[in-house]
Amino acid sequence: MSAPTFPVQSGSPAVAAEPVYHVRGLTRVYGQGEAAVTALAGVDLDLHAGELIVLLGASGSGKSTLLNNLGGLDTPTGGTLHYRGWDLGAADEDGLTRYRRDHVGFVFQFYNLIPSLTARENVALITEIARDPMPAEEALHLVGLGARFDHFSAQLSGGEQQRVAIARAIAKRPEVLLCDEPTGALDVHTGITVLEAIAHINRTLGTLTVIITHNAIIADLADRVFTLSDGRIVSERANPRRAEARSLAW
Repeated sequence: MSAPTFPVQSGSPAVAAEPVYHVRGLTRVYGQGEAAVTALAGVDLDLHAGELIVLLGASGSGKSTLLNNLGGLDTPTGGTLHYRGWDLGAADEDGLTRYRRDHVGFVFQFYNLIPSLTARENVALITEIARDPMPAEEALHLVGLGARFDHFSAQLSGGEQQRVAIARAIAKRPEVLLCDEPTGALDVHTGITVLEAIAHINRTLGTLTVIITHNAIIADLADRVFTLSDGRIVSERANPRRAEARSLAW
């Protein structure tokens, strides 16, 4: 089956005055005393609606910990982490559960699909608990899988399974899409198709999208790139023009 074609759009979104995320001095320490490990050591950043952001860094740089804090899967040890003015660091578990359910979509390196369900049924699991979901079919069309509604996981390629996972994440219309090494288990050609789907979602729905990766080539896809090392942001750059995913090679 040939890869789907997504419309190409370029240019960075206008930066809103009020950020979606406002982060200052964010720290995360695991353990205590001599066994303590500092995963984040004072991170400052603002992320805005409609942006596509890449968090770049080697293993152990802190990028996954930062993503988990943004997504409410983990909580900071210190500093401030605000989502739309709401202090996520002070939220209780019930509040974080509602936040994850209503506002954030997650895409991980491994697809976590239910093998006994079709692509449509895997996506529909999310629409059953969302406040204002899109139909599962619409979400699958957005990632170029309009012809694969009734296929099971074993009948889909790795890239197609990842695109089902993306459709599942966006079906609840989240304001934020957080992607943890979404191409890490894929070959180059398949990974590019997945990146095209993510960029298309970002443009079409205006979803703030954050991708973490160790692959520096993927950074060209972003509006802004933050490089992490030893739990800190060591550089930030804005791309004057976002690259097309199909132009990338690694």
